[in-house]
Amino acid sequence: MEQYKNLSGKSGVRAFELGTDSIRVQFTSGSIDTYTNTSAGSTHIARMKQLARDGSGLNGYITRYVRDGYASHT
Repeated sequence: MEQYKNLSGKSGVRAFELGTDSIRVQFTSGSIDTYTNTSAGSTHIARMKQLARDGSGLNGYITRYVRDGYASHT
């Protein structure tokens, strides 16, 4: 997984991993959620990937738009 930049210093996201049609997100709690085009929608996945690369806004986006739209939660 790639370390999330966390430019605000307040994010609940620790790391992420980009797949072809998915994104895995590790939160500071240690849990890892996998979001896919099927589970969350391709528009959301594309936006989440961009926010992950930017290092800002990913946690807020998940909370606001995707929430429980994960394919798996560990």
